[in-house]
Amino acid sequence: MSLLIVIANRFSKIIGNIFKALCYPYHFFFPNKRFTIPTYSAAFISSKKQTLIPKILWQTNYTNQVSLPVYLNYLYNRLMSLSYEYRYVSTEDRLAFFKEHASKDLLDAYMKLNDGAAQADLWRLFVLNKVGGIYMDIDAHLVWPISRQIKSEDRELILLNKQHFTNYFIASQKGNSAIEETIEIIVDNIANKRTQGGVYSLTGPTTFNMALEGKKVNYKFYRYVCVQGSFTNEYFQYIDKKQGKWTHANNDELLK
Repeated sequence: MSLLIVIANRFSKIIGNIFKALCYPYHFFFPNKRFTIPTYSAAFISSKKQTLIPKILWQTNYTNQVSLPVYLNYLYNRLMSLSYEYRYVSTEDRLAFFKEHASKDLLDAYMKLNDGAAQADLWRLFVLNKVGGIYMDIDAHLVWPISRQIKSEDRELILLNKQHFTNYFIASQKGNSAIEETIEIIVDNIANKRTQGGVYSLTGPTTFNMALEGKKVNYKFYRYVCVQGSFTNEYFQYIDKKQGKWTHANNDELLK
């Protein structure tokens, strides 16, 4: 099975990079062409397999009007998640979700975040803790059908890269104590204005790894589950928002 997944990983990277290369001339000739990622897509097939982790695939971005590579990335993920429903959440809907479900302290912390990626970091944790499901970054793609990756008894599935646990893919049932602790760390970081490490340390993977330290969690190496950057890249992801990636954010401007 592992060999098949490795082959699927390599195949998806090859296909993704071919499409990505072809999209440069496409968007040269059609610079204003955009494709719509739906806000909701029902599962394409029903499954009798019961799982503790809800069969929901969550994503967010600054817009659902995207370039062709990002849309192809979305289509590939739908192919790999046929028994899951899909939910895209906009910037406005993220805020609405917090206003409806969050405590005052958590909402206040979220409202202080200026950077969209930092907001998405906190939102993904909150929605997974409140509802459950799978969160994936918009530039990430599955390498094997997710229904084959998550077992019925799994309470979470975390990805490990070469250095640490990542947060671009998180699968969890609702009410996960490690995710709750990560949220608490982020809220404390915001309250104490710990912006010197940038988004990565303020709301990103650093906080997730702090919460997971010493805990026994269900994890897999990222190459067997989900990778980034095969179909798209910074240029195509932020085609209408130049310098929009979190790496360009000024640390002094992360908080209001």
